[in-house]
Amino acid sequence: MSSTWESPEGYPAPPRISVFGWVRVLLRGLVLATVVFGGLAVLLLMRLVERPLFGQRRPWTPFITQVVCRSAFFILGIGFSARGDLMKDRGAVVANHSSWLDIFALNARKRVYFVSKAEVAHWPGIGWLARATGTVFINRDPREAKQQKEIFESRLLAGHKLLFFPEGTSTDSRTVLPFKPTLFAAFFSDELRDKLHVQPVTVHYIPPEGVEDKRFYGWWGDMEFGPHLLQTLAAWPQGRVELVYHRPVAVRDFANRKTLAAYCEGIIRDDLMTRIGEE
Repeated sequence: MSSTWESPEGYPAPPRISVFGWVRVLLRGLVLATVVFGGLAVLLLMRLVERPLFGQRRPWTPFITQVVCRSAFFILGIGFSARGDLMKDRGAVVANHSSWLDIFALNARKRVYFVSKAEVAHWPGIGWLARATGTVFINRDPREAKQQKEIFESRLLAGHKLLFFPEGTSTDSRTVLPFKPTLFAAFFSDELRDKLHVQPVTVHYIPPEGVEDKRFYGWWGDMEFGPHLLQTLAAWPQGRVELVYHRPVAVRDFANRKTLAAYCEGIIRDDLMTRIGEE
């Protein structure tokens, strides 16, 4: 959603994939593609019935997304765990952003709708999935701020839990960037301020044992998607991802979008740094 972040340590060395690694790439890749795009086909068929009956509401199809995302970690061999209570109140979820794997991780535990930069809608494969699962696409154009605010309000009032990454870009999984308060503005409208809660979520990737570069699952800057996907498919043993759902907070308890953004940033940064220190 903004310019990409660059690590002061540079990029990891290109992965060297063994013969057995390529076997895992082929097997895991085939199964993963079958599950993901098979699930997409089922979702689109179900939407033909769901849309005329419920409009913006999606009481059925998010369960398909959730099953597919949970299955993805099983197929990849990546451990997955989550702790903390899911927010039951109306509102949004915010998290740190490290990788394309975040999409699978955050959909695996909770039924959410992502907020993403507009160009993602046109990416092959990922764009199709994003549109089908109800992603909200936005442009970082001040002239469209009012329109985007109205879209957020309509989705939130429809009961959707929107999920966005306030850092605006991904990092190496070991860093939390300052949270941009722009997208928090919609929560402070007269229609929503007294009705909404926000839940911060920490996404913590633990690299595979024996890997020297702890940024193994991070995907950022100018890193190409293809090589990173191959590295992830080939890895053995795999690491794991942990989600921590922190206590939701009421929007009305904060003076403005900046104080709310700063609070969420502090909670997630402190938690992630603590967990990295315990590795």
